[in-house]
Amino acid sequence: MVEQTELNRLFWHSRRGMLELDVLLVPFTQEVYPTLNETDRELYVRLLSCEDQDMFGWFMERTESEDPELQRMVRIILDRVQPK
Repeated sequence: MVEQTELNRLFWHSRRGMLELDVLLVPFTQEVYPTLNETDRELYVRLLSCEDQDMFGWFMERTESEDPELQRMVRIILDRVQPK
């Protein structure tokens, strides 16, 4: 179970100041993060430590992360918002 303090901290870390990232990351943190397993939670926190410009490229599918695990988390987030 995820503590409210952790969710609050991640909420603010997910607000990047770039609208394109905010609309993906903030709802993901609020709605999906609590359901992730511990490994994926740690991966999401690691994703948040990346540069905004890198994440922007990954989420806009212009580039891919060199780290396959980070790319997997990007795909999890994108799959949540993109219809299949």
